[in-house]
Amino acid sequence: MKLTFPRAAISNVVNVLRRAGYSPFVDPKSHESSYVLRLTKGFYPRFHLYATDRGENITFDVHLDQKQPSYGEGHMHAGEYDGPTIEKECARIERAVSTVLFEEM
Repeated sequence: MKLTFPRAAISNVVNVLRRAGYSPFVDPKSHESSYVLRLTKGFYPRFHLYATDRGENITFDVHLDQKQPSYGEGHMHAGEYDGPTIEKECARIERAVSTVLFEEM
């Protein structure tokens, strides 16, 4: 699920996402930067978020990784990209953005 915010609402992406409990993560294989929120002591399940700066807007693309991807002939990824769990997490992220914006004023 994607969330889009005006740039003025997010002065520092890392600070906003840390406020929401996310940690920066760099994939050791692809070297792609993202953010994760672990739900247990293990690495999975976790919320996984990609932040994209699109000039006037910042977009967060959120999904829930249920388990480690298994790669073989077909790329299998046990991720949830919509539904009530994702909607609830997106609402929580929106509240974190609002809180940080309010504190910066």
